[in-house]
Amino acid sequence: MHHRHRPIHGNPLAAAVAIGLAGCAAGALAQQPAQVVKPPVSQAWIDVATFGGMGMPMGLPGGGGNPMAALGGLFGGGGAASGGNRFGNTQTMQPGRWVDVTLYTRNNPALAEAQQAVPTGFLSPPLQLQSPQETRGGTPPEPGDERTVESEHERPKGRMLLYWGCGDTVRPGQPRVVDFASASPADLARFFQSRRATQRGAHAATGRPVWPSEADGRMVPAQASLVGDHAFSGAGVPDGFRFAWPAMQDLMPAIALRQQDDGGVTQLAWDALPQARAYFISAMGSRQKDEMVIWTSSEQPDIGFGLLDYQTNPAVDRWLKEQVLLPPQATSCHVPKGVFSGEGAMLRMIAYGHELNLAHPPRPGDRKIPWEPVWAAKIRVKSMTMAMLGMASPQAPARRGKEAEAPPPPDQPADKPTDKPEIKLPAVKDVLKGIFGR
Repeated sequence: MHHRHRPIHGNPLAAAVAIGLAGCAAGALAQQPAQVVKPPVSQAWIDVATFGGMGMPMGLPGGGGNPMAALGGLFGGGGAASGGNRFGNTQTMQPGRWVDVTLYTRNNPALAEAQQAVPTGFLSPPLQLQSPQETRGGTPPEPGDERTVESEHERPKGRMLLYWGCGDTVRPGQPRVVDFASASPADLARFFQSRRATQRGAHAATGRPVWPSEADGRMVPAQASLVGDHAFSGAGVPDGFRFAWPAMQDLMPAIALRQQDDGGVTQLAWDALPQARAYFISAMGSRQKDEMVIWTSSEQPDIGFGLLDYQTNPAVDRWLKEQVLLPPQATSCHVPKGVFSGEGAMLRMIAYGHELNLAHPPRPGDRKIPWEPVWAAKIRVKSMTMAMLGMASPQAPARRGKEAEAPPPPDQPADKPTDKPEIKLPAVKDVLKGIFGR
């Protein structure tokens, strides 16, 4: 007598057994211990930045996250931002190309100085790193700490209006408005929604040598390149801390932002940067006393305070899908008519580079094998620019249906606008003081 095998879906008991076995297998996988990951013996944090435009100092370290940081220079801020090559210039918006380096080694927590061999196309002889004698702030981060660094915000007063999205006209449902005199915590949380994935980069801490330093404050040459072989050395720094710097993480070009008014619509245009992973634009200005207006290029209502800084690659890719960031091939964006008045607004734009995380030896694919890197290096890259919105440039796109402007006269600098600008910096300054109580 022959027994025919029935398919599993025809046998309830067999199906239940199969499901149970699958559940047990999944549970067994879930119960597997996580891979043991130890912090590197030595780590370097390297931040690379290019700043163009007006170059007004942000005034606060990590200024990308603070709503007042963009205009720190108007209020007497600056710190490391003014003059020379000083550590921290990658966060200041000081015009130029900047590199900040921090080195740590667990073998010598009191490391006072170190050297970084760099390609001759960057600088020669090697960079001289020095540990700062005194630093402010809390305990410095441990190597391998990849937590997002939260920024501090000041509570403003008055009203704030948020617009978003590129286009000629304001979209239905905008602006989003918050009145700080009556706003509840829920209202504030909804209004100040801002994505952020900024991790710890180059930082100053005793026992962690930095460059630029007191011993070596050389400026980055205009045509310098970081591409090539790099190596760190110093008392307690493991031998073999060396790596090749790829072209994708080289110093980025400056953003050549052009803008022109077209009947109240501000046309923004720029040349695509080959290393850019994405772009983001934000503008902040006023309409009347105690009323602040913010516009961002995002397709989502994100206020953007957390986006004007280095971001991780996965976060940038995620926000591109959400249309919070402009894609790398984008070369234009329009600020809608009616968002800002003639008082003017401060505009900031960032091109995100490709972050690179290196480690030796590489992480084992077998989860049972612990990962104990001897050294690690985090490289972050960005290019930013700042401008007064509405300040026409000679390279601005041609107006639609209007006569193009004549070129500047021969005795006028090429970077000087041909029109008399309507922007009045004192007006922006006074309004910001009133709103933020500064």
